[in-house]
Amino acid sequence: MHSPVDPFATALLVTDETVAWVGQDGAADAHRDVADAVVQLDGALVTPAFVDAHVHLTSTGLTMTGLDLTGARSLAQALDALERHARSLRGGPVLGHGWDETTWPERRPPTRQELDRAAYGAAVYLSRIDVHSCVASSALLAAAPEAAEVPGYDADGWLRRDAHHVVRGVAHSALTGRQLDAARRAALGHAASLGIASVHENGGPDINGHEDFLAVLRLGASGSGPEVVGLWGELGGVERARELGAAGAAGDLFADGAIGSRTAFLRTVYADADTRGASYLDARQVHDHVVACTRGGLQAGFHVIGDAATDEVVAGFSAAADSVGAAAVRAARHRLEHLEMPDADAIARLGALGVVASVQPRFDTLWGGSEAMYAERLGAPRAATLNPWASMVEAGLVLAFGSDAPVTPMGPWEAVRSATAHHQPEQRLSARAAFTAHTRGGRRAVRQDDQGVLAPGTPASYAVWDAGDLVVQTPDRRVATWSTDPRSGVPGLPDLSPGHPLPTCVRTVVRGRTVHSLAGSLDHAVEGGPR
Repeated sequence: MHSPVDPFATALLVTDETVAWVGQDGAADAHRDVADAVVQLDGALVTPAFVDAHVHLTSTGLTMTGLDLTGARSLAQALDALERHARSLRGGPVLGHGWDETTWPERRPPTRQELDRAAYGAAVYLSRIDVHSCVASSALLAAAPEAAEVPGYDADGWLRRDAHHVVRGVAHSALTGRQLDAARRAALGHAASLGIASVHENGGPDINGHEDFLAVLRLGASGSGPEVVGLWGELGGVERARELGAAGAAGDLFADGAIGSRTAFLRTVYADADTRGASYLDARQVHDHVVACTRGGLQAGFHVIGDAATDEVVAGFSAAADSVGAAAVRAARHRLEHLEMPDADAIARLGALGVVASVQPRFDTLWGGSEAMYAERLGAPRAATLNPWASMVEAGLVLAFGSDAPVTPMGPWEAVRSATAHHQPEQRLSARAAFTAHTRGGRRAVRQDDQGVLAPGTPASYAVWDAGDLVVQTPDRRVATWSTDPRSGVPGLPDLSPGHPLPTCVRTVVRGRTVHSLAGSLDHAVEGGPR
């Protein structure tokens, strides 16, 4: 049992939606008379369930049910996969996701003409892995002529910025309600199978629109799977966020784009292109939005990646603190998504204002280091400064971990391991800190301060794992060595060493409701009463 109440706990009592007691087996007999059922866990590990603090459920589900190019290792392989998928659809529109030209020997995305040939002239929308650009076929471009009139258009079919938003909207409009509902349910069901009890849906007018956002929130409230907390990314959208039932006018309110698509806004030009990226917001706009949200009792938040975009956001937050008071800004607990390139000054100023950093550990695993995408786009010296999570924690920022699915797959234990194995050793987190960021951190990120741990009085949202031996990490986070010594008095975690198998989720429970159960698991061990 992973609980702050008792590091040696092996049992808990749940009544209705709430944890009523946590302790050791020897003391559990005293509570049997109030239990309708007793479940013997057979050595399984029980932890608070995970929170994925940044997802796009519909897009994630469409990747699961559509064309997934994340495994394509070349342009030719991607085009072959497109042809097979297009043939199966018999001329219907093709939506796909996940191509990454930086990993391909051809070093470029497909052109519009190549999509036309591979898909037999069908309308094709293929989002890049960062979802900040796409490639589109001639048929899709013909259905979205306004894309040619806005920033980010390229006649070869690789679209960024506003042109991408236009084409994405047209592509998604071709999907039926049944297809969209199936995609959402697939994504939320998959989250449940990974021990996730809550996800933060990042919606907005430039993503999937308010109808999709409301549909996702309704599904989350249905009780059939993980809960959904909504963030609505619209500048000046306080009233709109309130009308939609969002926790904040936050999330993917874009201050800039993404490094892979060269739209993240940088102080100096990219290493592989003569551009500084794209700035979507300035400090005055950030100030006005933060002030409006603070006064309105909602969280503000922004998507921010590049260092120049971070400068604008930090300046806006600082000015907002001058306008409404630093204490009011801290109390609102505003948040930033990604925050990949903050310098020491930015980290200190954001920490002083109580800002939450919603970050994605697997970004470093995929794109960090001296030879991967960050280094290619930025040069190795700049790439080495990205995702400084340990520095953020030391400055007092609350970290909340997420996947940004479909950008990276949902996978909490993979993310925790990624955070302990940052390419820069000085930015590695301890396993305990990383686990906390993916459980309690996600709760604190949306001001659910009474959740995210297993303790009496907290909601009974937990996961049961086949995890093997539990270990405790040594104090030096930079060198991940592990101990099984119980004398540490610290709740153990699964062994996250590289190559070691990660836990399998046996059961996920959300407020006392089982939303995922591995076939045959624990069923033999239930004694008495209903399950």
